[in-house]
Amino acid sequence: MTIEAFFRKHDFSASVDTEALLAEFDRQMDEGLAGRPSSLAMLPAYIDSSREVPIDTPVVVLDAGGTNLRVAVVWFDKAGKPRVEDFQKYRMPGTDGKALSARDFFDTFAEFLAPVCQRSDAVGFCFSYPTEIFPDLDGRLLRWSKKIDAPEVVGERVGTRISDALFARCGRRLALRVLNDTTATLLAGKTAGLSRRYSSYVGFILGTGTNIAYIERNARIGKVPGADPEGSMIVNVESGAFDGAPRSDFDRRAERRYRNPKEGLFEKMISGAYIGDVGLEALRAAAEDGLFSPAAAAGLLAIGELSTKDFDDFVANPFLPGGALSAIPFTDDDRRTLMAVGEPLFLRAAALTAANISAAVLRTGAGRDPLHPVCVTIDGSTYYKTRSAMFRSRVEQGLRDILGPRGIHFETVCVDDAPMIGSAVAGLIA
Repeated sequence: MTIEAFFRKHDFSASVDTEALLAEFDRQMDEGLAGRPSSLAMLPAYIDSSREVPIDTPVVVLDAGGTNLRVAVVWFDKAGKPRVEDFQKYRMPGTDGKALSARDFFDTFAEFLAPVCQRSDAVGFCFSYPTEIFPDLDGRLLRWSKKIDAPEVVGERVGTRISDALFARCGRRLALRVLNDTTATLLAGKTAGLSRRYSSYVGFILGTGTNIAYIERNARIGKVPGADPEGSMIVNVESGAFDGAPRSDFDRRAERRYRNPKEGLFEKMISGAYIGDVGLEALRAAAEDGLFSPAAAAGLLAIGELSTKDFDDFVANPFLPGGALSAIPFTDDDRRTLMAVGEPLFLRAAALTAANISAAVLRTGAGRDPLHPVCVTIDGSTYYKTRSAMFRSRVEQGLRDILGPRGIHFETVCVDDAPMIGSAVAGLIA
């Protein structure tokens, strides 16, 4: 069986119909903004991104990501440069393999906040999970992603619960301004824009999970009828849940591993928590279909799990020592087969990523003037560290191929600690 026949058998293609994908993104964005059924939640952030950031004013920052929980105090100097103090990093509660109760979850956050709770009356809280934000900037968790195990927290107002737990612990009540990590990444781009005038902003994350945020005109947000129709608002797309991208047998096989197999379908195709799982299923299918030597096939079928890092490293360099695949007795032909099976998964992820970012850039309606491009702030280890298929370069070329012919000017930027810096901005201007 050839590689081409193998992919046809398993309904996989590294190429995507970009125009169809953009149209489906746009349609589902409209539906989500109107409050109608859609895989895209289109959650309003209720933050006016046009406000100026005050200088020399400290704010507490809480950054709850897929693996780590970070706490710090941040302030901005007269040049707009962020200054970070009292930084601490902890393991994200609910990631140790044991289910955590809601009370223990929020008590843990309060414990980590207590040492810095006297530094400010406000907390910019970056909460990197699907969350409905309210006009008072509290947030209600809609569902967990990234394999967090704290089911009782779903449906809770996380800002209020952490504030209550902190008050019970040390008698101090802070105002928690809850925002998604993509909203924070977008706001971090505003600090990068001090030396250039951008026409609009997009924030994109591709790490453990994936998501995107952009600035939408209020007149198009039907689910917020009281908003000033002349104004605009950051919208958290929750693009990891998008269900409009065609999936393969490998994706469907990998879904059996998860407690909620039908949630986060797009995220499971492109993000760091899942590509290794999809890759393992592709390699197993290839072993079952006779594409590997008997010894290599037996080794692949015996593997219980494969991290995205190990998969990426070995596809990029099949002679690399260490990792789950290095002990398998591959021949050189096996190594060629592994690359031929594995690399297209990263090619597909790059194409899907470019389409996702382009869909948000197009929704802004900005970028027509080369003097004022759209600022696309990108954060996440999967985007910057994936080695296979020249991933980052292919995403950027995909953006040029999609947006260039449409006359849209954009610039991708990287802001160090983007979720933390953007959360500080939100804590100060909201």
